[in-house]
Amino acid sequence: MRFEPRRNKTASPRTRRLRVTGGALCAAALAATLVTGCGQGSGDETAAETSEAAKVLPNQTTSPSESVSGSPSGTAQLTKEQAERKELLSTVKVTFDKAATTAVGEVSGGKLTDLDLEGLDDDASGSPSPTGSASASPEASGSPSDTGSPSPSGSAGSPKWVAEVVEEDGTAHNVTIDAVSGDVIDSAPDADQSDADKQELADQVSKATQTPEQAAKVATDKQDGWVTSIALDENDSQVLVWQVDVVSKDWNKTTFDVDAAKGTITDEQVDDN
Repeated sequence: MRFEPRRNKTASPRTRRLRVTGGALCAAALAATLVTGCGQGSGDETAAETSEAAKVLPNQTTSPSESVSGSPSGTAQLTKEQAERKELLSTVKVTFDKAATTAVGEVSGGKLTDLDLEGLDDDASGSPSPTGSASASPEASGSPSDTGSPSPSGSAGSPKWVAEVVEEDGTAHNVTIDAVSGDVIDSAPDADQSDADKQELADQVSKATQTPEQAAKVATDKQDGWVTSIALDENDSQVLVWQVDVVSKDWNKTTFDVDAAKGTITDEQVDDN
C-alpha cells in the first residue's frame, strides 16, 4: 500500500419432536409422571444444544481466519470488494503483528516501513508491491482448501504479507512472508534504490517516533478489525504519517492516517464498497 485511496454461523438449534404414544390403559397419574419426565429430558437436551450452539458463536480472535465465519454479513449481501476481503481474510493465519515481527527479524537493526497483505484492495492496474512485482489478483488468494502446509517457496494459492524493512542508512529490504504458515518466502535488498531514495527513507525512519505497532493500535482502538496494510510516508500536507488499513467485521475498509510523531489520527476514510 503506497497511499492509494486504498461468517456468523447461525447455529440453528436442532428441533426435535418427541412423539408420545400411549395405550388406552395408561392412567392419568402415569401420564402426569411421563409428562414430568419428558419435560426434564427436553430441558436437558435444550441445555446441551444451547451449549453446543455457543461453541460456534463468533469470538474475536487474533487470527482473521478463525473469526471470519462469525461475520453477521451473508455473502449475498456483500459487494464485490467486501466479498474479496472476506475470501482472502478467511485464509489468513498470520496476523499483522506477527508478520511485522518476522519481517524485522530478517534485517539486523532494521525498522518496518511498509507491510501489506498482497492481493487485498490492490489497484486493478497492478500497482507495484514493495518487492516490485505486480499485485496479485483476487484469484491468487486461494480458497480455504488451498491453505495446507506451503512449501518453503510459498504455495501459489497462499496469501502473503509483503514487507519493506529499512536499515539505519536507508537501505531497504523486501521480505515476503507466507500468511498461512508464517514462513519467510523471500528476503533481499532492494536493488533499484538510488542514493536519494536511501536518504529519504533514512530521514523518514529517524523522524517516526511512533512504531507501526503503536500506529496500528491507534487505528484499531478507533475501529475494531484486522490490520491489512500499513505504510510510512508523507501525506498531502507533507506530514509524516503511518497509513493504516483496517477491515472491520462488516468487511468495510477504513484507512487511517496516524501522525508518525504524535500518534494522533489526522485523517480517516471509509471504503464501504
